[in-house]
Amino acid sequence: MSQPIEKKILFINPLGTDVFDQPYMEMLQEIKDPGTQVDVVSFPRNGPAHIEYSCYEMMVMPELMKTIRRAEEEGYDAAVIGCFYDPGLRAAREIVSKMVVTAPAESCLRLAATLGDTLSIIVGRRKWIPEMRENVHKYGYGDKLASFKVLDMGVHDFQKDHAETNRRILQAAEDAVKNDGAEVILLGCTGEFGFYQEVQRRVGVPVLDAGIVPFKYAEYLVGLRNQFGWAHSKIAGFEAPPEQEIRDWSLF
Repeated sequence: MSQPIEKKILFINPLGTDVFDQPYMEMLQEIKDPGTQVDVVSFPRNGPAHIEYSCYEMMVMPELMKTIRRAEEEGYDAAVIGCFYDPGLRAAREIVSKMVVTAPAESCLRLAATLGDTLSIIVGRRKWIPEMRENVHKYGYGDKLASFKVLDMGVHDFQKDHAETNRRILQAAEDAVKNDGAEVILLGCTGEFGFYQEVQRRVGVPVLDAGIVPFKYAEYLVGLRNQFGWAHSKIAGFEAPPEQEIRDWSLF
């Protein structure tokens, strides 16, 4: 007998390439709850293939907002924005009615604060740190940040040579734990998937995968919404724009 669908979640790779779509689908199929349906999408190829730069991040926003709006119309219970910058997270929560929206940095930081007193974030490039540090402080975890560690790798480098990527992540994690006092390690890019288990085994502290955590957080929040009615508040911060304006301006 097939398992009834209890949660329908869309994982969004906000990139103009589908190179990560199938690997993510396979990974999420393995770790999802039995009653969860998961779909993975990316954006048309005429957009940025990565959003390591703030200008690229802004360029994908219209497509991201349209994708999230459409996801709720198509009956999804949650959408996951698959980038550690958490692009458009607040805006996305404005334009949905009941659908849950999660993103890696917020969900990883909240989980890390439960698992330990201090955390380090392993990023690909030094360029990423200023925006990510802003998010750490915005979410209220600045006092828990032990360090950022830089791998000198871009988004599309992590999956090229798994042995080399694993070596660099392990070295950075060991340094963060031994010398910076980190009790939890965050992999600060959704492109760093597939490495957390080995690194976690070697360093002996929780290592949080930036794709798995927001997905499981989405499942958790959908469960809370379904059972208790706890969803994104629509007063003040996540207040929705007037539907009449959305229609008049043909925004979606």
